[in-house]
Amino acid sequence: MRFTKMQGAGNDYIYLNGFEKLPADLGSLARQMSDRHFGIGSDGLVIIMPSDSCDFRMRMFNSDGSEAEMCGNASRCVGKYVYDKGLTTKKELTLETLAGVKHLTLHTQNGTVEQVTVDMGEPILSAPEIPVNLSDSPVIAHPLEVEGETFAITCVSMGNPHAVIFLDGMDRYDLHHIGSLIEHHELFPRRTNVEFVEVQSPQDLRMRVWERGAGETLACGTGACATLVAAVLNGRSDRRATLHLLGGDLSIEWREQNNRIYMTGGAVTVFEGEWPDVK
Repeated sequence: MRFTKMQGAGNDYIYLNGFEKLPADLGSLARQMSDRHFGIGSDGLVIIMPSDSCDFRMRMFNSDGSEAEMCGNASRCVGKYVYDKGLTTKKELTLETLAGVKHLTLHTQNGTVEQVTVDMGEPILSAPEIPVNLSDSPVIAHPLEVEGETFAITCVSMGNPHAVIFLDGMDRYDLHHIGSLIEHHELFPRRTNVEFVEVQSPQDLRMRVWERGAGETLACGTGACATLVAAVLNGRSDRRATLHLLGGDLSIEWREQNNRIYMTGGAVTVFEGEWPDVK
């Protein structure tokens, strides 16, 4: 079974061609292939499939085998995969995900995709839809106590749930410990991704992310979008900013005229190989 390892801003996934026959238990396959010691190593597994309504369909599984709604960084890599491998000649694509239809614009150089802009849609700010177990919407700077310390969380869904926390001196905190506790907090019935953010200027935000089902990763596209929304709602940034993540930078814009969020960043093929067929 052929696979392609790709990364967007350091957010690395294994990509499989879902037009071909694949094992039935994709969650188990994701756990095996994603293992960084006994497998290929990745933040998860992405299956590129045919769609009845769009150009392509994407299914994604976290490294723990749980299926997620979508991933912004992974969706950019899907655009590069299908174009570079000749599955399409189009530079404007629609992608079906569990978080709805995403629109991709491919930016090519010398016949290959270098960057992709993804129309990530409108942010969801309704507490029941995120979901978060609070009655008031939107959830902006809500106090959340974790082991005796109170954090102000702003909750946003980009098709998947995010809790954004603004910190001064981010490196003073044990983000792995805090992130895990918040991910599984009773406030979040479907768990949550957690973003920790330092505002460097209204156009520059430094971010680290604890991803639901994967732990800390080098980047999260939906998390970067949620972070910009949260920063604007808290009066901390402009509607267009550069998000500086551990794996690289993403350009995020929340357009006032249509309430939609656009993310632009790179997509890179790391290597390809063959995984033993599952009997």
